[in-house]
Amino acid sequence: MIKLEHVSKTFERDGISFKAVDDVSLEIKKGEIFGIIGFSGAGKSTLVRCINLLEIPDKGSVVSVDGLNLTALSPKDLRDARAGIGMIFQHFNLMPSRTVLENVIYPLSHKGIKKDEQRKRAFELLKRVDLESKANSYPSELSGGQKQRVAIARALASSPKVLLCDEATSALDPQTTHEILGLLKELNAELGITIVIITHEMAVVKDICSRVAVLENGHLVEQGSTFEVFANPKENITQNFVKAAS
Repeated sequence: MIKLEHVSKTFERDGISFKAVDDVSLEIKKGEIFGIIGFSGAGKSTLVRCINLLEIPDKGSVVSVDGLNLTALSPKDLRDARAGIGMIFQHFNLMPSRTVLENVIYPLSHKGIKKDEQRKRAFELLKRVDLESKANSYPSELSGGQKQRVAIARALASSPKVLLCDEATSALDPQTTHEILGLLKELNAELGITIVIITHEMAVVKDICSRVAVLENGHLVEQGSTFEVFANPKENITQNFVKAAS
């Protein structure tokens, strides 16, 4: 389980403070695929970065899937805990000067693992995402969907228990989006990994998530099972999402 309790995050811009996340509390069950949806500027990306404390909340606490209160850890212990939380992004964040294999190896390169074991692990992950034939290619030679598969393999290198997906399909066409979501479903079923999907697309939530939370202007305005939210949306913003996905 991941538990956020009264999490808030404030930023300053041009001397003006604004709350990107405002008093958000939610629970994500161990092993589920959970969606967080909202329009641009709703605070989704800030909230997901609070889950692994890439953004430190001003208030509130974050409890990880292992029951650790991340907000109470020392910097060293927090770095260790983050190894159990993988993350993939909209624009893949691959290193262009490294091959596909080298990109996947990178998270393992500072863990005291022998180089041959690093390569073996990376090849296994590339096989899992059906890209072992591209091991010696560079990111510039790949399609968008292939790049995201590499990013997923890299995120899995440290055997995380949680995978955070920040708009991971937003740069992809519908067919490729469907394929990536199918891969995430497989990983969830086979590895039992908890997946958090950040998106502005209700169709993505409908396709993959068992439960969903709706954010608006930093506030959590609605949450529940995906079926319940689709069948009976209570807030105007949720109704707009449902209409867009119909």
